[in-house]
Amino acid sequence: MIVALIAACEIGFWVLLAAGLAFRYLLRMPRTGLALLLCEPLLEVVLLVATALDLKNGAEPNWTHGLAALYIGYTVGHGHRTVKWLDGHAAHRFGGAPPPAKPPRYGMARARHEGKVWMGTLVGAAVATVLLQLAIWYVDDPSRVTSLESWRYAAWRAAGIHGLVALSYWIWPRKAPAGESEVTPEKERVRR
Repeated sequence: MIVALIAACEIGFWVLLAAGLAFRYLLRMPRTGLALLLCEPLLEVVLLVATALDLKNGAEPNWTHGLAALYIGYTVGHGHRTVKWLDGHAAHRFGGAPPPAKPPRYGMARARHEGKVWMGTLVGAAVATVLLQLAIWYVDDPSRVTSLESWRYAAWRAAGIHGLVALSYWIWPRKAPAGESEVTPEKERVRR
């Protein structure tokens, strides 16, 4: 049941996002579009409540409950950035706004960008850890929570791997090809 609900929340995320952007830019109803976009977090609340009720009703804690915590954490950590990115592209394509700035490709500007994205992963891992710890305390039976504990380690492993990738941009910053300058998003906007 939880896996189906996670899938429904993911589909719902994209449906609400598409509807919100369509109302905002195609139908020229920005308030309705904003209201739909602001409904996005309700999907995570529904998933959280359903997972808690499933555990309350005596379900054996398993990988589905851990996956739900990671999904909620990921959405908290990266959802806003995803919505903002897509909103910028929709505003350009359908609303006549200038094209959104692309992330920097080279140098320390790229390293800073990767660091910001990694911060979203850290937030996601922290949220998932808190939710998993709350579930462990809620179940209150050490013999039944090993699956939930393993998901905490999975969240931090993913954050660690992503951190190493982000760190590599600081240690070995990409150099712009000959003839191409290191253009930051701010300089890119000025050039247009």
